[in-house]
Parts: sequence; structure tokens; C-alpha cells
Amino acid sequence: MKVLIVGSGGREHAIAMSVAKSPALDKIYCAPGNAGIGMIAECVPIGVMEFEKITAFAKEKEIDLTIVGMDDPLVGGLVDELEKEGMRVFGPRKNAAILEGSKAFSKDLMKKYQIPTAGYETFDSADEALTYLEGADFPVVLKADGLALGKGVLICQNLEEAREGVRTIMLEHQFGSAGNRLVIEEFLTGREVSVLSFVDGRTIKTMTSAQDHKRAGDGDTGLNTGGMGTFSPSPFYTEEVEDFCKKYIYQSTVDAMAAEGREFKGIIFFGLMLTEKGPRVLEYNARFGDPEAQVVLPRMKNDIIEVMEACIDGRLDEIDLQFEDNAAVCVVLASEGYPVKYEKGLVIKGLEKFEGQDSYFCFHAGTKRTEQGIVTNGGRVLGITAKGKDLKEARANAYKAAEWVSFDNKYMRHDIGKAIDEA
Repeated sequence: MKVLIVGSGGREHAIAMSVAKSPALDKIYCAPGNAGIGMIAECVPIGVMEFEKITAFAKEKEIDLTIVGMDDPLVGGLVDELEKEGMRVFGPRKNAAILEGSKAFSKDLMKKYQIPTAGYETFDSADEALTYLEGADFPVVLKADGLALGKGVLICQNLEEAREGVRTIMLEHQFGSAGNRLVIEEFLTGREVSVLSFVDGRTIKTMTSAQDHKRAGDGDTGLNTGGMGTFSPSPFYTEEVEDFCKKYIYQSTVDAMAAEGREFKGIIFFGLMLTEKGPRVLEYNARFGDPEAQVVLPRMKNDIIEVMEACIDGRLDEIDLQFEDNAAVCVVLASEGYPVKYEKGLVIKGLEKFEGQDSYFCFHAGTKRTEQGIVTNGGRVLGITAKGKDLKEARANAYKAAEWVSFDNKYMRHDIGKAIDEA
């Protein structure tokens, strides 16, 4: 079987590593991939939004399964383009990927189908948003409606901050066209938990839970990022929480999308807040989280190709999804200055230490192979993941392994998984 993965980050490296374990596999291609993915797949220099080129390549190489890892091509309709040519693709079509592509759509969906979420209002005009804020209770959350690489969310403690936020998102267009529409949401407090799931249009099977760390600095300080580290499972995701989510959130979301004529096949990522009044949906993503995939997939026992094919064919109910009874922690090694300004092209040393390891993983995010060796090529450079019998052991192992690697402007948070001490 020939598989094509679309994307270039740590998430796609984790997917490729899982795919590589399948007995059904003959060859992996990745467009465009990175230096780490290049060790297990043939990387092809095609951008994720070059739909015609991707389609032509998939036809030429007679690809049996295409896996679309990233949000932009999903929201842009790559799945539809490939399906038009009779290709098998894992990921939601354009009309279903809107679940992530528009926060206003997902909030309206939750309201209509009574899926628990924060109260909100949507605005197309900055003036209307500013008028609404005059009478709002603070803090509030401002969200750019469209895709903003996980960064288009501002928490505003008072009116002054909120005005500045509206200016940033809607008038200065800091997040591009994602900020043409604005969602203003009530601020929820509690523990955040991420739950990934496989969906085949009707059936949903959830994976093991995880928890991300979005802020750039220790103690959850600094700017929002694509994610600085994560752990799995979350000790806060109890049986009680899971039962509530099964009853009111997971299946309800799949059924709501089907009822709207937007059958969802692929991955639904549930970003949850565990409030005093019970779990609430913060956001949906229409793909694996990054870096959540880097702690969830190494713990999955199933053949990922088998599961994805079952989703495409609408027979996910036949799959017994299983995860190892252990824990995993991922620490992201970033370039100093991320997410604002940072240097690229610095040589990375120590990668060979991960060869032949079965409990330690080095997922490449922003890397490139050059004549000098493998160099940094992004803000988030590597995701260092380690397993352990429990979260504390996994965390100790991940930080130990993070020291195996060095590059000149290496930066990481030192408190990933600190919350587990409070569990």
C-alpha cells in the first residue's frame, strides 16, 4: 500500500511514524515533509495548498491512501479535490472542516444542538463589537473567526484590553482574513483537556486524553503559541467527565454535523474546559492536534491505516480502539524568540541518540536537511516525547531526552506537566 501524508510538522511526523508500523504499508510519501519525516518517507517538494500538484502526484504514483494532516488544506477543500479523482482520502471534506474553519459556525452549531459551551456573540463590524463590550462582564475571550495557527485567541481582563484586542484582530488584521469576523465569548475557568477522536460520519471513537501548554513561557506566561508541550493521559479526565462528554458532547457533535448535511469523516479534536458546572467545549479542530498527536499516537496499539480505512468506509463500529496503559510527555524544543522572531538554519546535534529507542521519540517540526546536516527551520523545531509507567516517570524521561539534543538558540519550557503534581 502506498500512502501520501500532506503536511510538514511534528504532527505529520507522528502520523508517518504510526503509518510506518502498519504491515499493509509498502511506501510513504510526504508533501512537503521535513528532515525527520524524510528518514521514513520520501518527501516531495509540493506545498500543502498546491491542490492540483498534490492531486497529479497522487494519481501518478497510484497512491492508495492520502492523509491530510493540516488545517489549511482541509478547510480549503483538498479532500474534495482528491475524491473527485476517485482517490481514497482520510480527513473531512470542505463542508465538514468548517467545524474548525469558522468559530462562528461551530458556536452556532453548539447553540442549535444544545452542546455545552461558553456564552458568546458574533460580530462582523468592529464598531458593533466595541459597543457590545461597553456592557460586557470581564474577563472576556476574543476569537478571530478563521484559522490563525492556534494564535487568534485573546483573553482580555478589562475594557481597555478588549478594545485593543478588537483593534488587533479586526482593524489591524494581525491574523489576516481570520479576523474579518469576531467571536466574543464568556471566560471559563477550570482545567483544559484535549480529546482526539476518530469519526466515520456516524460512529465516534475517542482516543486517550491529553493536555496542551499553549503559552510560550513557564507558568503559562507570554504569548500564545502552537503548543509548547503536552502530556497524556490527563488525570483530570475522570470517568465521570468522560461519561458526561459521551452523553452531551461527542456523539451530539457528530449527529449535529450529519443533521446539517455536513457528514464528518476524519479526526475531531475536542478542546474542553472542565468547569465547576461540568465540561464545556472551548473549540473543535478537524485534525490531529500538534503536539497532542505526539503523545497520543505513540500510545495507540491499533494499526492506524486499518482505523483510517474504517473511517472512510463507515465501519468504525467494527474497530476496538486500544491504548497502552502508560503515559507520555512531549517537550517542544523551540527557537529562542518564538512565536515572534527567531533565527533559522542552526545545526542540530544529538539526533542520533534516538535511534533504536522504543520509549523515546524525536518528532521533527521545523527542520531541514542541508549539506551542513539537519538545521532548524521554524519556531517549533522538535517535539521530544518519552513514555513512562506513569506521568511523573514520563515527564522525567522527556526532560532527560530533551538534553540529548542541542542547537544554538534552543528554548523550552521547564514546567510541562506541572499540573500532574496537583492531581
